[in-house]
Amino acid sequence: MTAMPFQGFNSDTIDDMLVNPAAYADETIHDAYTTLRRDDPVHWTQPTGFRPFWSITRHADIVAISKANDRFINRERTYISPVEAEDWVKATTGDTHLFRTLVDLDDPLHMKLRRITNTWFMPQNLRALEPRIAGIAKAHVDRMAALGGTCDFVNEVALWYPLRVIMMILGLPDADENRMLQMTQEIFGPQDPDVVARSRIITQGSGNPEASGNPQIDLFALVQQFFVYFGEVIQDRRANPRDDLATVIAQGTVDGEPIGLHEAVSYYAITVTAGHDTTSSSASGGLLQLIRKPAEMAKLKADPALIPQAVEEMIRWVTPVKHFMRTCTQDTEIGGKTIKAGDGVALFYWSGNRDETVFDDPFSFKVDRAANPQTAFGNGVHQCLGLHLARMEIRALFAELLPRLDEIALTGEPKNSIANFVSGLKTLPVRYSLR
Repeated sequence: MTAMPFQGFNSDTIDDMLVNPAAYADETIHDAYTTLRRDDPVHWTQPTGFRPFWSITRHADIVAISKANDRFINRERTYISPVEAEDWVKATTGDTHLFRTLVDLDDPLHMKLRRITNTWFMPQNLRALEPRIAGIAKAHVDRMAALGGTCDFVNEVALWYPLRVIMMILGLPDADENRMLQMTQEIFGPQDPDVVARSRIITQGSGNPEASGNPQIDLFALVQQFFVYFGEVIQDRRANPRDDLATVIAQGTVDGEPIGLHEAVSYYAITVTAGHDTTSSSASGGLLQLIRKPAEMAKLKADPALIPQAVEEMIRWVTPVKHFMRTCTQDTEIGGKTIKAGDGVALFYWSGNRDETVFDDPFSFKVDRAANPQTAFGNGVHQCLGLHLARMEIRALFAELLPRLDEIALTGEPKNSIANFVSGLKTLPVRYSLR
């Protein structure tokens, strides 16, 4: 295909930028997104070291493809990954993925597995958990107050809060928190040496993440950790059922048969990873914007009824899951381009959530944004199963924090994680006064 001329870019530069984790860390990726939305919103992309794919950057096209799950499937490619990594996964597992999570599968199996927990994640069921989640939120704001007026909000509050909610709903022991944090951080953060080093320090209890060199992740060994840990959970809950989500998954059935080990472990893996990092990133990224926009902070503190709208804006702003991949099954026209059967398609949610044709003043953070059809949770049959829980958690945290917060300011430069799939702040140093 003919290279596309862009204002301020050439096609090769944009293509490599779209897959470059550093461009997400310093947020220069928005320059590429804005250019593509304007000049070539359905863009044939050929990054160095990657199989080519179509980049979808407009909100309307992202939503349309997400809802056409019969023509755009998940199982072939779910994430942007170098050819070398894709080949390694196939050689190691004989499959296209290390796990078989809901986001890696298509119907009918996807929907059969989703039904196992679908009712559990509905708002009417989650309401019973609100007091416990509010208690966990209070405990973390109390912890923040006890730290003496300074902390790294990411590493001392935001990482731990959603983790403890997930541990609570799964019924996992508090003693396993460090181990779970290490596994969730390393599965999403292998491109960032600071994130990996931090997880090792948390589990090993010593060291300095700024001086830990460049630790490497053995992904196969990490996946094996998930299988060992949750294999024991499955065995226990099948023998000793409890009133928790771990039991719902362990005792789930598909076509009248118990859920398979691979699918069950994958279910736990997606629950603890997607339910942890995404909520943490939205909460910390939202707080950073409130610090940088004092008028928005004042507006929210003056009217707590705006918290649900503010949470939706935090999720739009951060968009923790930056993309998902699909594979086209039949020739389809999108945005005047023909996507052929077998072509890969990358849905860039962060771009969709800055689409100028959908969001008024999209690069401004507004706690009272009225029209906010953010697509961070996805659309269609693969829309995030835990979206109601995530919203509830973030609402509870800010409902507890804001009334007690007299002042807050940055004490250093916040840093984003270096990742092109799931990313957000990895450090947020603050000084504050809490009641």
